[in-house]
Amino acid sequence: MTETMPHAFAPPNYETFRETAEKAVAEAKNTYEKAKVASEQATDLLKETYATAAKGATDYNLKIIEFARANTNTAFDFAQDLMKVKHPSELVELSTAHVQKRFETMIAQTKELTELAQKVTTETTAPLKAGVTKAKDRSKLDLSDTRQGRTVQ
Repeated sequence: MTETMPHAFAPPNYETFRETAEKAVAEAKNTYEKAKVASEQATDLLKETYATAAKGATDYNLKIIEFARANTNTAFDFAQDLMKVKHPSELVELSTAHVQKRFETMIAQTKELTELAQKVTTETTAPLKAGVTKAKDRSKLDLSDTRQGRTVQ
């Protein structure tokens, strides 16, 4: 009898409202859980991406330092060779050879830095691209299931 007392004065469609409210709460809870999982996955993805980008930037900067050291050593070697020059024709020959070697080295270093930058960019963006594609595919499935009246777990 106590069970029926609160409902005695309730409107005739009370059970329908109650069921609708319970369903809405369950759907809200389900949506919250999905959002929480998606948020955690996004955080993990961003952490991974940041770590990859930081490593790539470090590798790139170390390569630049390596090249700077090599270029500095080459410049000192050239200066020492200049001190040994005894004739103007030797100066022209030495300078021409040095400029040609420096130009070839610059092209090789630029190519190596470009390849490294492309590698770092690919390694950094690949997980993001995969994560976005996965989330996009998952949201399409969720939307499809919701339109068909199914609850997605």
